[in-house]
Amino acid sequence: MNLLIKSATVVDPASPFNDKVADILIEKGTITKIDKSIGADVKTIDAKGQYVSPGFFDLNCNIGELGVETKEDLQTGTAAAAAGGFTGIALMPNTHPPVHSKAEVEYLLNRAKNNLVDIYPLGAISVKREGRDMAEMFDMFKSGARAFTDGNRPVQDAGLMERALLYVQNFGAKVISYPEDTSIAGKAKVNEGVVSTMLGMKGIPALAEELMIARDLYLAEDTNSAIHFTTISTHHAVDLIREGKRKGLKVTCDVAAHNLVLTDEALVGFDSLYKVKPPLRTKRDVDALIAGLEDGTIDAIVSQHTPHEIEFKDVEFEVAEYGIIGLQTAFSLALKAGLSPRLIVEKMAINPRTILNIDVPQITEGANANLVLFSADAGWEYTRDNNRSKSYNSPFLGQNLKGKVLLTCNNNQIFKN
Repeated sequence: MNLLIKSATVVDPASPFNDKVADILIEKGTITKIDKSIGADVKTIDAKGQYVSPGFFDLNCNIGELGVETKEDLQTGTAAAAAGGFTGIALMPNTHPPVHSKAEVEYLLNRAKNNLVDIYPLGAISVKREGRDMAEMFDMFKSGARAFTDGNRPVQDAGLMERALLYVQNFGAKVISYPEDTSIAGKAKVNEGVVSTMLGMKGIPALAEELMIARDLYLAEDTNSAIHFTTISTHHAVDLIREGKRKGLKVTCDVAAHNLVLTDEALVGFDSLYKVKPPLRTKRDVDALIAGLEDGTIDAIVSQHTPHEIEFKDVEFEVAEYGIIGLQTAFSLALKAGLSPRLIVEKMAINPRTILNIDVPQITEGANANLVLFSADAGWEYTRDNNRSKSYNSPFLGQNLKGKVLLTCNNNQIFKN
């Protein structure tokens, strides 16, 4: 794979070419030269006015393999990831069977060999994600799992969470918490507030998320452990984590891209495509999430890609499944939220890898070409034809979006939109 990218603006704080316009020559998957002007007899892309950065990395991605490949398999999931600019994805263990032993970790890693997109399976904290007995975390870590979470099932047992936080210290892994107290959230489907009252639907209080964050912050402090919260969604959750960081706790967190641009007002038409968890919150919450990204409280933006077959979404709102597909729209939504390209690169390429202790790609001579080329100004229409996922459960299908991923490169392979 030989390629010359002309006149791109480099966005990579670790690169000597950061914020500079340069030509980048890629030969056999390696960046062999970066300079103001390069001439080479290879395929050339004019990237004037566009940005090149390390490839994006998703900390919260759901793919049906193992067991529910009708929703998504590794082939379609990684195709959607590449189309969205992602060169690495962390897979949630929400499968059947769940990823709760080294056998599942090794299966996924073997299936994903020689792919443009690097795969990082996340292991379950508990056996079968049932929240009772601790899973074989050390065995999974040795096989390649970088972090542990029960995925979309919050760990209700404080003792189990405490033991997990202590146990992973022995081998340097990380625990990821999905914060929700199910005894408070109950069976509600939407955010508790004015909109839920207007719709006549029982709501999920913000307290359900915030109480679990407070609990796990206390546990992390008591055990002197690192913890990562995924898909926070309320303004007070941001405040709690900001205070935890101020106290010196080893805490990081992320937010789903759709929670940066959508509020619960989108639910007025009872469109199940907007049914997600954590639920869409209020404008006040959205503003706090964006402020948290800008001041460093929130470390990363995730797609929370959650594919479903049509029969699980094209039904009454009450019985529809949670989740939307998001790999191809995450970058555009981050731009729509008002974030700069440089901040997006920090939150979608650099910090996610740092959180999992994965080497961050660099735009430097001699480095492997793990990068994404994107435009912050170009528009594109997200359609069923250019959707790479096996599923179609996105409220953004049929919409014109700003911010286009033009090319994704990794492992001596190129994906071009």
